[in-house]
Amino acid sequence: MGGKQEIRTSAGAPPVGAYSQGLVVGDFLHTSGMGPLDPETGQVTGDDVAAQTHRTMRNLGAVLEAHGLTFDDVIKATVHLQNLKQDFAAYNEAYKSYFTPPYPVRTTVGSDLMDILVEIDFVAYKGR
Repeated sequence: MGGKQEIRTSAGAPPVGAYSQGLVVGDFLHTSGMGPLDPETGQVTGDDVAAQTHRTMRNLGAVLEAHGLTFDDVIKATVHLQNLKQDFAAYNEAYKSYFTPPYPVRTTVGSDLMDILVEIDFVAYKGR
């Protein structure tokens, strides 16, 4: 297996703390939780959960791409919503537009987020 490899891309949201955008361990890529930050400005984009989900998914997609992966390689997603009951349907519609069945396994919870409506992290599998 041997060690960890950091994945970093300017096409995804920049880290705002002491964490990597992604780490590869063995055949797996683990991403940090990402939100709707514009990669160029570092500012939150989108006024509703659908827009914020799309920006978040594009950020995650950039980290996947930096390691030669796509959304088809995602096997697990963990999702935090600021307003779980209110925003679940709109978030789910935006989220599912990035995948084809079988969808990744997923946990979606309500969380007290830092001035964003959604945060998502992935585990992706590179083995073929």
